[in-house]
Amino acid sequence: MEILWRTDTPLSAYDLLEELPESTDSGRPRAATTVLTVLSRLERKGFVRRERASRPHRYRAAASREEHMANLMHDVLGAADDRTAVLARFVGGVSPEEAETLRRLLGDH
Repeated sequence: MEILWRTDTPLSAYDLLEELPESTDSGRPRAATTVLTVLSRLERKGFVRRERASRPHRYRAAASREEHMANLMHDVLGAADDRTAVLARFVGGVSPEEAETLRRLLGDH
């Protein structure tokens, strides 16, 4: 996902393979089939979109990193029994600069 988030251009599995380290932790070379399997799973989960107009297929992130992170935060809040408590714990852990950013953003809404 890191590679897809860094580019505006859809990438093939082979493009992604070139951006990844040459070998796995076990020392074995990475295989294009493994990258394709991961991309297929990410597509099923809605994280990537496949463009089928060309061969090989090209993939792009379905959402920006920021959108993805915001969705995760909404998921956590949606699953919380006490949203206020979760928000209070979150806000209690932010830096003064982040708190000021939150104030500014909330003031815009």
